[in-house]
Amino acid sequence: MKMFEIRKIKKDKWLIILLVGLLLVVIAMPVSDIKSDQTQDEQQVQKAENASEDTYTDALETRLENALAKVEGVGNVKVMITLASSSEKVVEKDQEMTSEVQEGESGGKNTSSSETAVYANGNGEETPYVKQELSPRIEGVLVIADGGDNAIVIENITEAVQALFGVDTHKIKVMKHN
Repeated sequence: MKMFEIRKIKKDKWLIILLVGLLLVVIAMPVSDIKSDQTQDEQQVQKAENASEDTYTDALETRLENALAKVEGVGNVKVMITLASSSEKVVEKDQEMTSEVQEGESGGKNTSSSETAVYANGNGEETPYVKQELSPRIEGVLVIADGGDNAIVIENITEAVQALFGVDTHKIKVMKHN
């Protein structure tokens, strides 16, 4: 108990205790700020990706609605498109090939290869060079049309969707508008 008596602690020990406490406060503060900044950045990137996919599907739906509305017998039409995956970026890569010939009884040949990404410098940052961006794959299409009860109109709509998007027939549903 004598060790914990507050009155007998000298000024230099108070100073050390105060500095240690201040150091702990300073160490704890930046960690939470960095994590929240990273979380906010990740959320913004996710929102941007979702917004770009939503605008992509909205644009496809609008274009398909406009095209189908001009077909005889379809009438008023509404389209919904679902995506199976998001867009994908293909990065350019350098490929190094090395081969070794072994002499002796076996006389085999070893070939190895390695790939490294190609980076483009822009504004002092190195970003991977994207050679191709693949659009999202379409999973299914729902078409609601006034002429959705006519077999010929249904067949025409299904063939049009297949030709435009390459979607299998069983993933296309045409229904009558109420």
